[in-house]
Amino acid sequence: MKLLYFAWLKQRIGVAEETVAPPAEVRTVAALVDWLRARGPGYAQAFADLSTIRVAVNQEFARLDAAIGPDDEVALFPPVTGG
Repeated sequence: MKLLYFAWLKQRIGVAEETVAPPAEVRTVAALVDWLRARGPGYAQAFADLSTIRVAVNQEFARLDAAIGPDDEVALFPPVTGG
């Protein structure tokens, strides 16, 4: 699974992207986030408040209950505002 991090998420985690192989029971975005939180303090800090995070699975906006699989691309980013 390819993960992409943007803006302050990238800064807190320390990488812009990574390829991971979460356990088989990680089947939703929410389960992925829970698994990531346990990977270290940078992840725990980045995902402390899920209300400040948006997700896209395979370049389509997704909710936390969206299904994910090992070949998916998951992008995590803060809400975007324009001007």
